[in-house]
Amino acid sequence: MIHTRGLTRRFKVKSETVDAVRGLDIDIEAGELVAFLGPNGAGKSTSLRMLTTLLPPTSGTATVAGHDVLADPSAVRRRIGYIGQGNGAGAHFRVRDELVTQGRCYGLSQPAARQRAGELLDTLDLAPLATRTAGTLSGGQRRRLDIALGLIHRPKLLFLDEPSAGLDPQNRANLWEHLLRLRTEFGTTIFLTTHYLDEADTMAERVLVIDHGRVIADDTSERLKANLAGDRITITTGSQADAIQAAWIADRIPSAHEVSTAATTVALRVPGGNAVLPDYLRALDAAAIRVLTAEVRRPTLDDVFLALTGRSLRESATPEGVSA
Repeated sequence: MIHTRGLTRRFKVKSETVDAVRGLDIDIEAGELVAFLGPNGAGKSTSLRMLTTLLPPTSGTATVAGHDVLADPSAVRRRIGYIGQGNGAGAHFRVRDELVTQGRCYGLSQPAARQRAGELLDTLDLAPLATRTAGTLSGGQRRRLDIALGLIHRPKLLFLDEPSAGLDPQNRANLWEHLLRLRTEFGTTIFLTTHYLDEADTMAERVLVIDHGRVIADDTSERLKANLAGDRITITTGSQADAIQAAWIADRIPSAHEVSTAATTVALRVPGGNAVLPDYLRALDAAAIRVLTAEVRRPTLDDVFLALTGRSLRESATPEGVSA
C-alpha cells in the first residue's frame, strides 16, 4: 500500500541545504494502522506531504496505493484520503453541501455524491448537523467532518496528520471510535502522525519513530517498549547507605541498565521487571537491606524515544518549520 526507498527531501535555508527527510524506507501493507512518531522538526509532516503528492521528493522513490507519487500523482490522489492539521471545510458552508462538493471534485455524479454524503453523515453521527454551517460546529464535530471529507471517495488508504490535536479527551475518544469502526467496516489502511502517545500505544499495530529525517525504529508498541526501554523497578530503602548498597547489587543484575539512586530510592530498568523483582528483593534481603516499598512500572513510548535518542518524544523545543 505504501512502499518507499531512499525517499529524501531537501530545503534551502539561508543558502544552506537542509535534509528534512533522509533516505526514508518504509513498507506498509493494506489494512494496517501505523503511527508515525517523532518530535517537531523530525520530518513527519514533510514525509506525509511527499506521500500525498503535496511536496515532490528530491530523490528516491515512493509507491502509494499502487502508483508512483512522481510519475502518476493524480492516480495517487484519487485513491487516498488526507486529513491535515487544519479544518478542511469552509466555515460559512453547510455540512452536507461541503461533502457533496468534495464528492463532485472527485468525479462523482451529483446523485452519487449526495448518496455518499448521506452515508457518511450517518456513519459519523453528523446527520443532525447536515444543514448547519461548518463554523458553528464544535471542535470534535468539525474533526468528524474533516474525516468525512477525506472519505467521500471511498479511499482504501487514509493519511491523518495529528487527527485529534486540540480535542478534549471525550472528543478524542469519540473520534477514535469512529475511525476504528470505519477501519473494521471498510478495511481502510490508516497512516497517522500524533503527539498523543496513548493513541499510538493502544490503537496502532505498528509504530514508526522518525528523528532527524530518518526512521530509527519500526515495530509493534509492545516490542519496542520491551526491547528498547524495559520495565522500571523502583525501591525505597530505610537509609541512604542501604540505597547505595542496593544500587551496587542492582548493577550486578545482568540485564539491568540505567541504575540510579536518589536519597533512599533506587531505580533501574530491566526487561521483564515482574520476573526480575523477586530475585532482586531476595538478594537485598540476604544483604540485610531493609526495603520499604517496591514497584514495577511498564515503559511508555516516550521511554522508547528517550532510549533511542536521549530526549523525550514530548519535547517540542524545535518549532514547526521547513523540516516539520
